[in-house]
Amino acid sequence: MKIREIAYRQTPLGPLVLRVRPEPLLGGVGIYEVKLGEEFLMSSLFTAGEEALADLGLKSLSGNLDVVVGGLGLGYTAKKALENKNVGSLLVVEAFGEVIGWHRDHLVPAGETLASDPRCSFVEADFFKLAEEGFDRSNPDRLFDAVLVDIDHTPDHHLDKQNAGFYTPEGLRGLKSQLRPEGVFALWSNDESDDDFVNMLRSVFGSAEGHNVRFANPYSNQLAVNSVYVAKSVQFGRQE
Repeated sequence: MKIREIAYRQTPLGPLVLRVRPEPLLGGVGIYEVKLGEEFLMSSLFTAGEEALADLGLKSLSGNLDVVVGGLGLGYTAKKALENKNVGSLLVVEAFGEVIGWHRDHLVPAGETLASDPRCSFVEADFFKLAEEGFDRSNPDRLFDAVLVDIDHTPDHHLDKQNAGFYTPEGLRGLKSQLRPEGVFALWSNDESDDDFVNMLRSVFGSAEGHNVRFANPYSNQLAVNSVYVAKSVQFGRQE
């Protein structure tokens, strides 16, 4: 099996690698993978959870939507969001400029779609910092209809320990302040939905649900599961 390395960069969190390899279980189809250090961040073989993040996060919203995606990866969440015709603008926040470059240079399957869509713009920045300061640097008071996040593995398994503060009531209230009334925060997780985290989201936003997303795993011949948390900013006393 020949693995082709497309891009490589050393980062404070370890080597960031984009590679493609043939998958024997799929007749040799090329599978794109992103690694950071020894951890696999994303594979084009498993995209159901990332796509569900966009579908579930935007499902309840209508009108001309301003949306933020936190974490670019291989671009599946952003691409799925752009398939929603109500999305008028999509701001994708990514910490690594190289990942943005992969898309602008069309090195990944979703790259051409994202780079050519006038609704989509990339921002090289720390998502967690912007969640405190404002996602639109030119207009820090700008409000958004939805923020969709796929960065850490789970709410308590982080790529960087400094991210932990975001997943607390205080950190989430900072993000909530950037949502319009009835705005949505949605979060991908590599584990099944956790009731304790749903309850914390509900205490901050007013309404929250955890959705398990099941998909086929060709290696185990069983169903695998991710989850998507969807919290809606509603007035207390009007919880759904």
